[in-house]
Amino acid sequence: MRSVRVWFKKTGTAIYISHLDMNRCFSRAVVRAKIPLWYTEGFNPKPYLNFLCPLPLGQEGINEPLDIRIEGEISNDEVKSALCAVMPQGIEINRVTDPVMKTAQITSAQYKINLVFGSEGTANEFCVSADEIIKSGRLTAEKRSKKGNKTVNLCEMIKAFAVKADGCHVLTETETATGSSSNLNPDLLLSALFEKIGLEPVSRNISRLCLLNENGTEFC
Repeated sequence: MRSVRVWFKKTGTAIYISHLDMNRCFSRAVVRAKIPLWYTEGFNPKPYLNFLCPLPLGQEGINEPLDIRIEGEISNDEVKSALCAVMPQGIEINRVTDPVMKTAQITSAQYKINLVFGSEGTANEFCVSADEIIKSGRLTAEKRSKKGNKTVNLCEMIKAFAVKADGCHVLTETETATGSSSNLNPDLLLSALFEKIGLEPVSRNISRLCLLNENGTEFC
């Protein structure tokens, strides 16, 4: 038995597939692909699938990791080819590798956020205000947790933030805390900014580009 790391892209209508349904989707895919999976022991054996930092509903993922355990002599390239043939629309297999880093080493993630406002003036106003707020180091919001809700300063979980307007469009690039010790959902960041500034976009698109470790290098 050995572990392999499956890297996949989740875009289009697939962003509305919940984490629970993603588990079902990949469980069925690996069976259809006839990959020799390793199953857990006990009364109800299940294939081992572990999504590392699962994406929130409605967000794109450009390079998302999933760990599975397999048996036999099948190669990583063969696993990729088999999965590519059975994946549904919107989920694309990028590559299959041997795991290098542990999940606990993930500390942040890079995001690209596209916003569309009703006018060029509104887009520019949002950019100026958002930049000032983040630079001030103070943006509070109510954050849910297993222990209950609490008010937190989101700026403490933002490692990088850049925003610029192009007509009615606003591009935001940010790096936020992600992992077991601290986690900031970009949806919460946007909601706090919209409320603070008093402006709402016509549409939004959040795309997670990659996961990073504490040294700022890409998780692998």
